[in-house]
Amino acid sequence: MYPLFEAAATIRRAKQHLRVLALNYAAGFVLLLALAGAALPQAGRRPAATNEGGVLVSVVARRTDNSAAQITSKQLAVYDNGVEQAIRNFTPDPSPARIVLLVDNSLTIRADVEKLEQAAREFAYEIYEGDKLLIVGYDEEAEIVADWTDNAKSIETSLKLFRKKGQPHLFDAASAVIDQGLRATPGQKRIIVVISDGLDRGSKTPFEKILAELQQLDITVYAVQATDRTRGAIRRDVPKPKQVIDKLVEGTGGAIFPIDEPAVAAKTICDELRKNRYVLSYLPSSAPFGEARNLLVIGDEGITVRAKTMQQPN
Repeated sequence: MYPLFEAAATIRRAKQHLRVLALNYAAGFVLLLALAGAALPQAGRRPAATNEGGVLVSVVARRTDNSAAQITSKQLAVYDNGVEQAIRNFTPDPSPARIVLLVDNSLTIRADVEKLEQAAREFAYEIYEGDKLLIVGYDEEAEIVADWTDNAKSIETSLKLFRKKGQPHLFDAASAVIDQGLRATPGQKRIIVVISDGLDRGSKTPFEKILAELQQLDITVYAVQATDRTRGAIRRDVPKPKQVIDKLVEGTGGAIFPIDEPAVAAKTICDELRKNRYVLSYLPSSAPFGEARNLLVIGDEGITVRAKTMQQPN
């Protein structure tokens, strides 16, 4: 493995013991579409907000009977701080996915190296054309195992670099991949798959800061969850591992899968991102834009919907 985000190494070594390797990727220019009256977006492009103050929300929506019939805005409702909002647009999101596999390879995780490798390997063979993976292993430091790629064979080779040591600084590692791996990729689905039990020991970055940044940037978190090594023990000043996983996933509209079913997890996540992702837009009718606001998206009977649960200040 090689260090993650090297450009900020001096600061992060002093504050977080996190080696960094700059990921300087130029984001492609996205063709902005008017939200009002917009038709389906061009292939491979994510709808973008053009109205000042508008809100875009990534939504997973599907019919419970697995019907392919189109889901429309008339079958959904969105509530901002408890007030129903007028949906301006609701369209499929055909943009490619940028998926970070954030893998806990600390010493005490209750999964052997082979299981961690298998959980990551499955994604290499399930991503769709245009999607790319970044694989990051972490203990006290976050390190790149495989840089952004869609080459399954290259990923397979890189996975041999996993090794178990140290303590899990999950929140510091998540902060690093948000800042240096995903922040500069607008116009694409931005995903983090956490392969861990959710334990953090020693991060300088607060959990609340991580969750707020994920929601602000509309990054969805999925989890391939290992067995809780603390067995539910109460922890001072930080959430229990299971609470960490639950809050990250529920707060961003993701889903949880057991680490013993990595093939199911990878296929379900990749299929969902390509087939069931939409972008919903609305203009808040009353907007205390300096405050975080509760967000709720619901569907008619027969339609299941997931989305982030909080709209952070713009």
